[in-house]
Amino acid sequence: MPFEFYGIGKIIFGRGTISRAAEVAQSLGSAPLIIHNSDAAIDLLQKSLAGLSVTVRRQRGEPIVSDIDAAVDEGRQKNCDSIIALGGGSAIDAAKAVAGLLTNGGSAVDYMEIVGSGRKITRPAAPWMAIPITAGTGAEATRNAVIGLPEKHFKASIRSELLLPRVALIDPELAVTVPPSVTASSGMDALCQLIESYTSTGASPMTDILALRGIHLAARNLPRAFHDGNDVDAREAMAMAALFSGMTLTSAGLGAVHGFASPLGANFPAPHGTICAALLPHLIAANIRALRELPREAGGPVLERYADIGREFPGLESAADVAAIDACMDFTANLLKELHIPPLSQFGMTNADVPEMVALARKASSMRFNPVVLSDADLSRALTDAIQTVN
Repeated sequence: MPFEFYGIGKIIFGRGTISRAAEVAQSLGSAPLIIHNSDAAIDLLQKSLAGLSVTVRRQRGEPIVSDIDAAVDEGRQKNCDSIIALGGGSAIDAAKAVAGLLTNGGSAVDYMEIVGSGRKITRPAAPWMAIPITAGTGAEATRNAVIGLPEKHFKASIRSELLLPRVALIDPELAVTVPPSVTASSGMDALCQLIESYTSTGASPMTDILALRGIHLAARNLPRAFHDGNDVDAREAMAMAALFSGMTLTSAGLGAVHGFASPLGANFPAPHGTICAALLPHLIAANIRALRELPREAGGPVLERYADIGREFPGLESAADVAAIDACMDFTANLLKELHIPPLSQFGMTNADVPEMVALARKASSMRFNPVVLSDADLSRALTDAIQTVN
């Protein structure tokens, strides 16, 4: 079957690999702009880069157009020739967009899908390195940067394989300082991306292998990392799962959960990972209900994929198809309770917001990869459940 697969130039993975940051940075340039959202790790990184002309910029919150444009201006004023991203997905997405704009010119909104001009990235991004910490978005391996446009109440991507980093340096030991709530929401984002990639209409044999292995790792190690942040074995497994989730989503696409994440994240003060986590079991349930209503030849192949996913969960390795499919809903719902993921109502979302959010979600690019077309009623029910369910 035909497919396309996008990859990073180089991955450096393992405990203690932060010691190689200076070596890599020097290969990219002499005046890096560091974009970070980790106060715990920035001092360590700066000390290792003592021989370089370093500019440091903190990304606060999820990036919006003005953040990107201001960072690009600073990078040009300081003659920065490379970028280092340090932290979670917000910092990495911001750095990715800045690297692209430094060489392509213009404003972030010029290149954004859906709400922007959709201009194409035509020149390779400035050389940059991603150093992820939170084990969540997998942004170190994706070819898109998600940016908010507040005046349009929407988040959208700047997307191009020319945005991929030269190097992803992944040191699982950096994650031991990540608090439990962030471990939970970011880890659920990774699990969600793996599940949506495996059931996506854009899935391929390449992404299937990575997605199933990532689901296996996340299902067993996310609870461990949440309950004991110093469990480096669990942190290492989650870093691998997050990496795989980025690799799969950038080639396979996602689904309805991430279709909702764009408008919800732009309109309510909820972290991206929390939104995805709260929606995941309810949209899995919506997909499975819709697939079971289709003729066997239409819905059966995707239901078999949900069965594959269910058998990656602990204790279900030999489960029959029906039990494994149902486990996709039950396991993820129980995981939300164990990780204390709050309902979306805690962020000011009410049932009155549902029609508008469903309409906005329809516009998101991820919706076209959902394994089955969901009706407005299906989407409304899933969102209503995510708003109300107390985990």
